[in-house]
Amino acid sequence: MQTFESYLNEHIGLSDASLNKIIVSVITILILWLLRLIILQIVWRQNKNIKIRYQWKRALSIIIPLLGFVLIAGIWMHAFKQFGAFLGLFSAGLAISLKDPLTNLAAWFFITFRKPFAVGDRIQIGQHAGDVIDIRLFQFTILEIGNWVDADQSTGRIIHIPNGKVLLESQANYSTAFEYIWNEIPVLLTFESDWEKAKNILQEIINQHAEHISKGAEKDIFEASKNYMIYYKNLTPIIYTKVKDSGVELTIRYLCNPRRRRGSEDEIWQDILQQFKQHSDIDFAYPTTRFYKPGENI
Repeated sequence: MQTFESYLNEHIGLSDASLNKIIVSVITILILWLLRLIILQIVWRQNKNIKIRYQWKRALSIIIPLLGFVLIAGIWMHAFKQFGAFLGLFSAGLAISLKDPLTNLAAWFFITFRKPFAVGDRIQIGQHAGDVIDIRLFQFTILEIGNWVDADQSTGRIIHIPNGKVLLESQANYSTAFEYIWNEIPVLLTFESDWEKAKNILQEIINQHAEHISKGAEKDIFEASKNYMIYYKNLTPIIYTKVKDSGVELTIRYLCNPRRRRGSEDEIWQDILQQFKQHSDIDFAYPTTRFYKPGENI
């Protein structure tokens, strides 16, 4: 009676050695797959922190495949040597036909080791901006901000971006090194308003909201200067004065956390409206249209 091994040898051309390698390779893959599941189950039971769970899952998704590649390559190393020339030609053709995937893979190494951004960072690349929520071999994923939503708040959309984009387009990182951004709020007053009084009121308001951030930012600036040429002479909130066609513009400039931009503006504007309401000599400027009756002096 013909055995399964003899059938493979006769009809498929597999030797006993090749068959053994296939069996060992399959068993290796199954063991690594089970090992990954067991580790994830342990992590899931012992830890409820979403960030730590994600880090374990991403680390295993990299380590297990690499370990499997090394082990299986060791099993088939002798066979690879026999087909070295073929593999060389095959690899060259593969590199040409898979240019974009290979570019994305190379960019993944750049993201992993150079770390222009990491999971949790708020970034902008090209026209897309958002919080990085996942990084994989060929693409990274962001939770979009801005677009039709004001003040850099989330739109709820998830955008998948090829890793190769980091090698082709400039990136802005809101979070790495210096964790604050400068935000400005323009306040336009009429020419008849007491703009000096208004400026003092605005300075008091912004000092209450942002002065403590400026003190904390000094330490971050010092740490960031170890890796980047970052230098700010003044980190305290300030009010700038400018004359516009329709009035006097007082611009509030202050540091804030990128994710607190809209919330900070809301709080500051509420205080401004409440304070200005108490002063009859301070009025907001706004577009107006004046109509004249026939015969009225202009």
